Amino acid sequence: MSIVMNRRAALLAGAGLLALPHVAKAQAAYKSEYKLTVVGNRPIPLSEGAFQWADMVTQRSGGRINVKVYPGSQLVGGDQTRELVAMRQGVVDFGVFSTINISPQIREMNVFSLPFLLNDHKGYDAIINGPVGEELFRTLSSRDVVPVAWGENGFREISNSRRAIREPGDMRGMKIRFAAGAIFSEIFTALGANPVQMSFADLQPALSTGAVDGQENPINLYLAFRMDTLAQRHLTVWNYVADAGVFTVAKSVMDSFAPADRQLVQECARDAARAQIAASRKGIGVDADRSSLEELGRRGVTVTTLSDAEKQAFARATRPVYDKWAQTVGADLVRRAEAAVRGARA
Repeated sequence: MSIVMNRRAALLAGAGLLALPHVAKAQAAYKSEYKLTVVGNRPIPLSEGAFQWADMVTQRSGGRINVKVYPGSQLVGGDQTRELVAMRQGVVDFGVFSTINISPQIREMNVFSLPFLLNDHKGYDAIINGPVGEELFRTLSSRDVVPVAWGENGFREISNSRRAIREPGDMRGMKIRFAAGAIFSEIFTALGANPVQMSFADLQPALSTGAVDGQENPINLYLAFRMDTLAQRHLTVWNYVADAGVFTVAKSVMDSFAPADRQLVQECARDAARAQIAASRKGIGVDADRSSLEELGRRGVTVTTLSDAEKQAFARATRPVYDKWAQTVGADLVRRAEAAVRGARA
């Protein structure tokens, strides 16, 4: 009996020895650092969500998956429109992307930028949590990118240094900065403004020098970067488009992880995304909290909140742009998005 036991022990030991190189090889396959890109920096919610995701993955994996955030799109020289390309080229491992910044490469993402399609967060949620959001994830997956969670950068409002904007004619002649995407150039041209494409890194100097009169971004970003100190004394709340956030991993990187680690990465993304969405909506009146709007008042910013009727004037002026870009996005996808938004309002 002892001979049999010893022989069995020897066989098990041998099997263990044979397995050790395989385990070591699997561990060695993981990088010492995984690079995560995001536009902007703390404290804006989009960037904060990226840092939270990185911290969660690193901590919950016990440091096995060590993720480091490179804010300000610094891995692509500050040009946030190149982040998706950099991921596909292997320069970036993880990314929290703004859909506006990836829409030049993924035309379907322009659905969030169709002027006055969404109007409020109920419509936005209907898109990201429904079949349209699932289809957009499938589209991303076909581009060597694994989307793991929807986040939110927020509805984009417009500020400027010259006057309150309440009707389309108020924008005539204004130089308005936009981040990316030909659709934005066409929207502001239709409203009589002079659109200027510019990276976020160049925006603050341009506002300081008066190279541009205004810009459009979520309120949380306006506050975080003290745009009121950059002559942006007029802000109009019009919710003309939304900017979604997408938590992504390069396909080659995700495929290199063990199944349990893939699940860990996704669960961490979902947790960080929920916190990011809550932070993006904080204080803007989505619920009873109006602290961000009140802070604008304390800073002496003139806030103009458009009524539904006033928004319709802008919607009519930009309708040709909407119709043109609906064909680019995909007529069927847009019809389903419109139906989802109507359902959310019912």
